[in-house]
Amino acid sequence: MTPSEHRLLLLIPAYNEEDRIEPVLLDFAHYFQKNYSGKFQLVVVLNGCRDNTLAVVQRVAAKYPTVSAMEFPEPIGKGGALIEGLKLAPMADLIGYVDADGATGPKAFHDLVKLTDKADCIIGSRWLPGAILHQSQSGKRQFASRGFHIIVEFLFHMRIRDTQCGAKVMHRDAVEKIHSFLRIADMAFDINLLYSLKRAGFSVLEVPTEWTDKIGSKVALGKTSLTMLLSVIRLRLFYSPFWEWLRWLKPLEAWIYKKLSQPVPLSGHSLKEKESKTEKESK
Repeated sequence: MTPSEHRLLLLIPAYNEEDRIEPVLLDFAHYFQKNYSGKFQLVVVLNGCRDNTLAVVQRVAAKYPTVSAMEFPEPIGKGGALIEGLKLAPMADLIGYVDADGATGPKAFHDLVKLTDKADCIIGSRWLPGAILHQSQSGKRQFASRGFHIIVEFLFHMRIRDTQCGAKVMHRDAVEKIHSFLRIADMAFDINLLYSLKRAGFSVLEVPTEWTDKIGSKVALGKTSLTMLLSVIRLRLFYSPFWEWLRWLKPLEAWIYKKLSQPVPLSGHSLKEKESKTEKESK
């Protein structure tokens, strides 16, 4: 079976996207109806929307039955929305996600799908030679992005140039194996995902992509950057011998995230405990 014949599930996390998500959904639904021979399903995961996003998705779904929605009344963050959406992995062979703003177009995402016979996870990159950027990020966002990359590389040594590009596709078995390790509900979710894949022994292939920076970003640089910094430090501590000693700080952690108006990371046992349990179950 070729990559274009696999059952493909595309997730789009959405928070108050009524003004710009409709053309994105129409473009993806129309493109994959014409250009993909396998079963294609697009699920929008609504994350505490207070606007008319659901009605917009339903309007598109009336025209394209491959489009549907999962709705969560309370805000659960981009990461939280994707953690919930990835629970649908059993319905597909390949599972991917893109941002609701259309920065990654359907053809660019399809190009990643075509490479899924080469690795367990294929991710688009804006920072590799060959990437096509139709509209670059502002200077401030580029500075914040590159600074965050340096911190992530220092903490996790993944050798991935662009962890945050919203264009990724994975095999179902990889998603199912690492899903219980996904705990970061904010924009640092991608670090949690990629590091979990790496630790579990799955291959990650980063390739240049085609991308357009969109007006109307939901990223507030100050709060979002601080939250992401806290989350990657938290993730690093998960995999350290100090995690058990720091559990008494959880109420303070929750207070800080709430003060930043960001989703609190999911609770659970230390990831080392979970890894040990998973290894025993697989034997």
